[in-house]
Amino acid sequence: MEQLFTKKEYEKYVQKKSPNSPIVKNTIMAFVVGGLICIVGQIISNYFKSRGLNIEQTAGATAILMVLLGALFTGLDLYDSLAKYAGAGTIVPITGFANAIVSPAIEFKSEGYILGVASKMFVIAGPVLVYGITASIVAGIIYFLVGLR
Repeated sequence: MEQLFTKKEYEKYVQKKSPNSPIVKNTIMAFVVGGLICIVGQIISNYFKSRGLNIEQTAGATAILMVLLGALFTGLDLYDSLAKYAGAGTIVPITGFANAIVSPAIEFKSEGYILGVASKMFVIAGPVLVYGITASIVAGIIYFLVGLR
């Protein structure tokens, strides 16, 4: 079979046909939307503080409500629509974690609750949790060893 393109010609062809990514616009949108999500979280936190909750209770209640909102908006297909415009701005806050759990669960619901929802729920968030926890343990050990001096 005859080769139509050399590797360099093919790369040049792909670059010519691929759309340029608007990096500045995407960065601004991620910053603004991520910031707005955090502002909502701060408003919720301030509300719980004003109702007399202490710092730990406020933090817990705020986290729970933000995860609930992220899961709810994912279930209503609003979070993914927002992510199309905001990009990474929807990933960073705690609502992004809820989205990472609920999206695969919804996607694999047709395979049943055990083999679909339960087994696929942590497909995206699982590795993040494993490496995040591992990194925190390594950092804690390093911090402990440095603190011994």
